[in-house]
Amino acid sequence: MSEPANKYRDLTQSISAGLSTLRTSTPEVMKSFSELGRAATATGVLDAKTKELIALALSVAARCDPCIGFHTKALVKLGGTRQELDETLGVTTYMGGGPSLMYAANAVAAFDEFSKASAARMA
Repeated sequence: MSEPANKYRDLTQSISAGLSTLRTSTPEVMKSFSELGRAATATGVLDAKTKELIALALSVAARCDPCIGFHTKALVKLGGTRQELDETLGVTTYMGGGPSLMYAANAVAAFDEFSKASAARMA
């Protein structure tokens, strides 16, 4: 059976919808998490794209498909290239071994999906 064409878009939308419950039930926790994310990804010595590549590497290493979806989507929006993705996944695989390699394939699929959607919007 083949993967759905929009697996990662659907996954990130589903997770976002599920998180809305937590925004209501634990607003201070969710607000604090959002603030932490903004602070961690703010441009400093490292630019936003480099930080997204790091986040993606950690998503792969942690084997978190929703995280892979969110960070590849952000990477595409920031103009990340397939070569940057591939080199990042190479280092991730080096550090994380076979399990990271398996999730690196998921990151490639997510990147391709979001890139295709981005190109379609620009056309």
